[in-house]
Amino acid sequence: MSFAEFVDGPFWYFSAAVFVIGVAWRMFGMLTIGSKTDYSLPRGSGTTGAIATNVRRFFPRAAFWSRIKLQVVAGYLFHIGLFALLFFAAPHIDFYREKVLGFGWTAMPEWAFILTSEIAFLGLLLLILHRLMNPVTRRISRRGDYLGSILIFLVMLTGCLALARSYEALRVLHFFLAELLLIYFPFSTLIHTFTFPFSRGFSGAHYGRRGVSV
Repeated sequence: MSFAEFVDGPFWYFSAAVFVIGVAWRMFGMLTIGSKTDYSLPRGSGTTGAIATNVRRFFPRAAFWSRIKLQVVAGYLFHIGLFALLFFAAPHIDFYREKVLGFGWTAMPEWAFILTSEIAFLGLLLLILHRLMNPVTRRISRRGDYLGSILIFLVMLTGCLALARSYEALRVLHFFLAELLLIYFPFSTLIHTFTFPFSRGFSGAHYGRRGVSV
């Protein structure tokens, strides 16, 4: 069995299984953690607080904007760009059709792919530089935070190179790195992709029940 056959076959199924089982296990563990019974009289709706907090947290408070505008702008550039690449790049749609879903949808044109890639790269690089150069984020960052960012950067880079050059070796390398990212994902802070609405909702419900806006 060649390396390409291994990457396209057994290693793909293994990494996909680790990703799905790992994410499901982390989500199950988070959602089944018991909480203390709140005996205080409610002053507001916990459900409304959870929903409102999730919506509000997408926009920074005006009082903090001057200090966090770089992270906010870079974060939106990266996350929106990466979302568009994952779900609207033609090679990814072909992959979902052939290996995952059995159907596809309309892909973005090539010019949009190039523009979106540049936006995502810019956002990611700004986030990495901020983590390295800001004294606070540098101090609280762990090796795993950098490892996740580097893996994502390499996956994006090899994907763009594979599309531009049409080299089979680059495609295999891109796929291999993406599979490593799938394996690493459930055991890293990247799991926030799935957990952030619940963590925000929990805080919002907690304070919403007390009539506090967060």
